[in-house]
Amino acid sequence: MSRFRRVCYRRAGIAAAAVTTLLTGCAAAPGASSLTPDAPSTMTVSSAAFSEGALPGQFTCHGAKISPPLDWSGAPSGTKSYAIVVDDAAAPITPYIYWIVFDIPVTTTDIQTGPELPPGARQADNSLGGASYDPPCPNGPGHSYRFTVYALSSTLNLPNGASTLSAWKAIAQVAIARGRMAVTVNPFDLGRGPKPA
Repeated sequence: MSRFRRVCYRRAGIAAAAVTTLLTGCAAAPGASSLTPDAPSTMTVSSAAFSEGALPGQFTCHGAKISPPLDWSGAPSGTKSYAIVVDDAAAPITPYIYWIVFDIPVTTTDIQTGPELPPGARQADNSLGGASYDPPCPNGPGHSYRFTVYALSSTLNLPNGASTLSAWKAIAQVAIARGRMAVTVNPFDLGRGPKPA
């Protein structure tokens, strides 16, 4: 792991601890609820770019550093918008958030390879503090990353660049279903060295 990434993990500690508190439902803000089990796992998430559950190198810091395409289905009636969260539950600071996209129109059931988003969609800050896709930077094979799509009962109407915590809280309050795909890094895509500092 690069020195830059280690420093960012430390800086993300306070925010990540707050997010963890929210997600577990412990001492959450009034009206906030845990994303699980209040958002039942009834949706299907897939990606034509992922083969046999592997995250290709082009979507990591070792490659083109672009976001992957995703498709989803199975949203319940009452869905008004979608949100996407990419995170790493095994990071030194847990969870480490790579990407949050929200206010995805209900008529949209996929997102294409970045950087373009569906009309009206916005991005919250990731754990590095940027409103963009922060490509995972694995040091070895076997590490797992989660791509979760949430069906929401309303739009969030937060600004682009909203804080990680405010986005998580808003998602938790209106999530009515979710679908998740976990992928691991492809060991053949790791030969390009670590992400530069």
